[in-house]
Order: sequence, then C-alpha cells, then structure tokens
Amino acid sequence: MTEFHLNGQLVRVDSPVNWSLLRLLREQRWWGTKHGCEGGECGACAVLVDGRAVPSCLTLAHSLHGKRVETVEGLGKPGDLHPLQEAFVDVGAIQCGYCTPGMLMASLELLRRIPDPTEADVRDALTGTLCRCTGYVKPVEAVLLAAQKMQEELS
Repeated sequence: MTEFHLNGQLVRVDSPVNWSLLRLLREQRWWGTKHGCEGGECGACAVLVDGRAVPSCLTLAHSLHGKRVETVEGLGKPGDLHPLQEAFVDVGAIQCGYCTPGMLMASLELLRRIPDPTEADVRDALTGTLCRCTGYVKPVEAVLLAAQKMQEELS
C-alpha cells in the first residue's frame, strides 16, 4: 500500500510495483497529465513530486510513499484559474493543448524557485517539454506574464 498526497488529498493505493505514476493517475481517472512518449523525452506527463518536475511516465507509483504529488488539476478550478493558467489563455499560448499540462507544471516549479525569471530562465525550464504547435514564443510570454502578475499580487 502506498500513501501520498495528490493535489493536497491523502491517497492510499495498492498498485503493481511496475506501474508508473502516469498509469496510476489514469487508472484513478486523473486525465490532465498527458500520455506522451513513455520514455521521459516529451514532457507532456510532467507532474511535481515534492515540488520538483518529473516525468510521471518514468516515476514508479510505489516510490511515492510519503511524498507530495501535484498535477495540473491541482492548479486552479474553472472560474478560479491559477495565474499561470490565466496567462496561457491571455496570450494564446495554448494551441492543441497536449503539452500544456507539462508546460504548466514545469513553469510552476520555475516560478516557485525563481519568482522573477528572465526569458532565458523560462526557456531553460521549458526545454524538457516538446511542443509542435506554438514555437515556444507564446508559452514563454505567458510564463513571464504570470510571474509579473504573481509578483503584483504579493505587493
């Protein structure tokens, strides 16, 4: 039995030892984390484990005992979006949307570490997430806008 916190809620699961976190999330009907390459290369399945972005396709579910897992579903809710989600919408950074959950989670990790990132910081944080639609210009703009909004909220 593995116990961990998923988006703030205690979860107790009994899963096969070879299940990835991605498989566990999908079996539990958490669909926001996308199923991409299954090799840790595309970033679509990125989640935060104890605040660090990791590929859920390569993270074994049974290794999560006592940890904190955050998925895109934990960011905001309809009508009460997280500033990152708002910024992605505001600048049109969402194209097909497949990579968006991974980008949001990688960006969240960045903004927690570096509240006022440079463009280079943002580009570096997003290098692990492959996107075929946006060319990264709009997502970079969105993260910078979110950082600005989050700083203003603190003021």
